[in-house]
Amino acid sequence: MIDLLSTAAADGRLTLGEHAERVERAHSARTLGDLAVLTTDLAAPSAQPIKLDNKKAVAGIFSADRRDGRWVVPPTLPVAAIFGEVVIDLRDAILQSQRIVLYATVIGGQIQLIVPAGVAVQMTGKSLFGRRINRGGTAPAPGLPVIEVRAFMLGGSIRTIAPRKSRWRRVLGRGQR
Repeated sequence: MIDLLSTAAADGRLTLGEHAERVERAHSARTLGDLAVLTTDLAAPSAQPIKLDNKKAVAGIFSADRRDGRWVVPPTLPVAAIFGEVVIDLRDAILQSQRIVLYATVIGGQIQLIVPAGVAVQMTGKSLFGRRINRGGTAPAPGLPVIEVRAFMLGGSIRTIAPRKSRWRRVLGRGQR
């Protein structure tokens, strides 16, 4: 963060006074949001080190919505798929707490949750004609992050997957390190 601010000052995108003020704010930042605000006007959103998500919910209502890349996952996240599709990809995400609760509402739609290795997934809630498929995440254990999916479903599905390691790596003996 400090390097990005120094580079911006060197290019002339920041004055020395602005640079000093932002560096001081970076050192006193208490949240990731405080840090991201310091560079939003300096680089394109795709070049930002962290994407802050200002939207409250992820919603695929007769459409598709996706949350992926390097983003900060809040402790609670409402997700709705109403005759639509939602993909939540946590492989590069930063979890704000050890326990994340997804409040999932599915009515004739589908939610796909992609989790990295070392993250446990628990599914709870009510379902009428809905399918819950949990093929991702590890078993809950002390110290592991937990994604709890609290679902209300009328038709549709919630699918949790973890990216699989290549079978060729195991066959060639490279998967065991």
